Amino acid sequence: MVAGLFYLPRLFVYHADTVDDISLNRFKVMERRLYTIMSLGMMLTVTFGLCLLWLEPEILRLPWMHVKLTLVVCLIGYHLWCRQLVGAFARDQNRHSATWYRYFNEAPSLLLIGIVVLVIVRPFGG
Repeated sequence: MVAGLFYLPRLFVYHADTVDDISLNRFKVMERRLYTIMSLGMMLTVTFGLCLLWLEPEILRLPWMHVKLTLVVCLIGYHLWCRQLVGAFARDQNRHSATWYRYFNEAPSLLLIGIVVLVIVRPFGG
């Protein structure tokens, strides 16, 4: 899931700058396949996370876990936003520039840094 969250927006950058039909079609196929693989990874990640919460429900009492789960929900939202963008490219309805996608590509980095810091530092007690 995580590698795809970095690679798919990078494909969007290249796709947004492409003009020849062969490359455009190649990017559409790559984006669709990568999103499918990412979705499987996301479903497994969410399933294992829910299993962990079911087995160890007391971790939900820790304030940092609430912040972490909020960031995870934001990552899932980002993943779903990527689905909309894959669809827009597939329909040749992209409305964003390559520069916009370069900035869009930074969001998962910030979210993941926040998640890792919360897990390691465990602020707010815990």
